Amino acid sequence: MTPDRDQLLDFARRYTEAWCSQQPASVADHYAPLGSLTVNDGPPSVGRAAITEVARSFMSAFPDLQVLMDDLIVDGDRIEYHWTLVGTNAGPGGTGNRVRISGFEEWTMATTVSSSRRRATSTRSSTTASSRTG
Repeated sequence: MTPDRDQLLDFARRYTEAWCSQQPASVADHYAPLGSLTVNDGPPSVGRAAITEVARSFMSAFPDLQVLMDDLIVDGDRIEYHWTLVGTNAGPGGTGNRVRISGFEEWTMATTVSSSRRRATSTRSSTTASSRTG
């Protein structure tokens, strides 16, 4: 059962804040214990530890990372979280280039029984456009 739009917007706002926090575990906390995150056509990162490492890699590559929530589309059981990442690739081995990358995630949601908190069981992230600025 898909949660109502207000619950999803609240979840999306908290998820966006987590990406901006420079605390990778706070991103993973939005997933069920065995949830998964797939970035573009890469292999799924399964479990909170693996999702933490994905978030850490972005936060390391873009120390000034900001994620903006562009839209949340709910159509029946289909949920799409549209985002824009803005930051400078100034992490280890970085280019120093400022980037703006837009994409979306397809969410599958579940309510965890132990906490009654809504968590993503899986997301599939797709980058739809990217550009280098400045």
